[in-house]
Amino acid sequence: MEINFIAVFLAALAAFFIGFVWYTIIFAKPWQKEIGMKESGKDSEKAQAPNLAVFLGGSFVLDIIMALNLAAFIGKDTDWMFGLFAGLAAGLGWVSLAFGVNYMFEGKSFKHWLINAEYNTVVFAVMGLIIGAL
Repeated sequence: MEINFIAVFLAALAAFFIGFVWYTIIFAKPWQKEIGMKESGKDSEKAQAPNLAVFLGGSFVLDIIMALNLAAFIGKDTDWMFGLFAGLAAGLGWVSLAFGVNYMFEGKSFKHWLINAEYNTVVFAVMGLIIGAL
C-alpha cells in the first residue's frame, strides 16, 4: 500500500484549521454552551479550556493519524471525487453516526451532536478530497 504523505500532511493541516474555525468562530458560543464551558471571569465547576500546547499538539497528531487511516482507505490511484465521497462516507456514515449512538446513551443534546457531527463530516470530506486529488 502506497500513501502520499504530502497529501496526508495537507489533509491533517486542513482538518486542524477547519477545527479552529469551526469551534472558535462559527459555532463557538453554541458549542461552549453545550459542553458547559465556563465563560471567563465566571465561577463554575464546568468544563474549561485545556492546556493550549497539549490541545494543539494532540489534536494535530490525531488529525495526522485520521488522515493516514483515510489515505489507506482511499488508496493512491484515485481522484478527488472518489476521495470526497469516501471522506463523506467516513465522516457521516461512521464517525458522526457513532457519535450519535454515544450521545444518546450519554444524554447529550441533539444540538451538541449536530455541531460535532457536521464538523466531522466536513473534515473527513475535505481530507478525502485532498488525499484523492493528490
